[in-house]
Amino acid sequence: MSQHSEEKLFNKGFISITIINFIVYLVYYLLMVIIAVIAQDTLHASLSQAGLASGIYIIGTLFARLFMGKTLELIGRKVVLRYGALFYLVTTIAYLHIPSIGVLYLVRLLNGFGYGTVSTATNAIVTAYIPKSKHGEGINYYGLSTSLAAAIGPFIGMILLNTTSFYMIILFSIILILLTTIACFIFPVKNIQLSAEHRASLSRWSVDSFIEKKVLFISFIAFLMGLSYSSVLSFLSSYAKVIDLVGASSFFFVVYALVITATRPLSGRIFDARGENAVMYPSYLFLTAGLLLLSITSASWMLLVSGGLIGLGYGTFMSNGQAICLKAVPNTHRIGIALSTYFIGLDLGLGVGPYILGELRELLSFQGLYLVASLIPIVCTVLYALFYRSKAETYETLDIDTLEEQ
Repeated sequence: MSQHSEEKLFNKGFISITIINFIVYLVYYLLMVIIAVIAQDTLHASLSQAGLASGIYIIGTLFARLFMGKTLELIGRKVVLRYGALFYLVTTIAYLHIPSIGVLYLVRLLNGFGYGTVSTATNAIVTAYIPKSKHGEGINYYGLSTSLAAAIGPFIGMILLNTTSFYMIILFSIILILLTTIACFIFPVKNIQLSAEHRASLSRWSVDSFIEKKVLFISFIAFLMGLSYSSVLSFLSSYAKVIDLVGASSFFFVVYALVITATRPLSGRIFDARGENAVMYPSYLFLTAGLLLLSITSASWMLLVSGGLIGLGYGTFMSNGQAICLKAVPNTHRIGIALSTYFIGLDLGLGVGPYILGELRELLSFQGLYLVASLIPIVCTVLYALFYRSKAETYETLDIDTLEEQ
């Protein structure tokens, strides 16, 4: 990679891996939003079983993130990206034959592993194409691919669900993943050259070789945010039927996408100029406001405004949490593990959320469910404030001790 390409954010490598990442996430979100409905309508599953069908995908993703964070650097990013994409393609094809809920669970688990492998690779690969002085801006533009996929995927999924069959939706997904797999084999990935010391540390079967401790806190916050957002991802289509706003619900994710597209570049620049707190606190408050509004929605405009607020909240958090990880881990050989740790937290929240909230739905109305979900970002705000306060006090103590020694 030339010095010029290192200084330029929108280089060919950055653009290419961002597009690949977009399609990988697009198919993930497209299937996530329809699986619960398909499980209920076609396989006659209960709401909690349907929630598990959505969530078990994330268990596969977690296994992939856990093992691929270190494997990525040990066997090479190129191998993980290419063969991960191939496995993602094969397991997507497997959706064509789902005779029972048990088979659906198995296919979802394996498909989740394929998705987790590819997305872990893309998240690490892109960092090599972002100048260090533009980490916040670069990750936010790259994160735009994930956030737009989180909006466009469900939008396409809900449109296709109402206009065509599950079989046609899977064929559409297979075509997208096939094109992505071809792109992954063409894309010239550059592997990280490990020193003997770094290779030895990654080869060990210790907690440090799988988990980056420096990003554990932000990963826990990501878990809570994912848990909160899963209420939208898994149950919005069912909720829309109850409140008779099915037509408007299709455009919920369009508004979400438009808001993210408009605000993402600005949030990245704010992150680089004023630090993470300037974007993280507003993200918690916007998600709370969006879910609160969703819980009392009775008209189309209210549903769409809540989509915009949720986009400002969850969409902003996703990429800036990733930027915090890059800031916390300066060692290149630990980036893959740090990002996999962060996404383990995020995906775990999205994975267990549908099942937990599905069980909670047995006791509460959908309005009550979204009210509970709106409280979670408030908890995040308090925990985040306490953590950074204690962190600041620790630094202050260290500074005083240093002065006394001098």
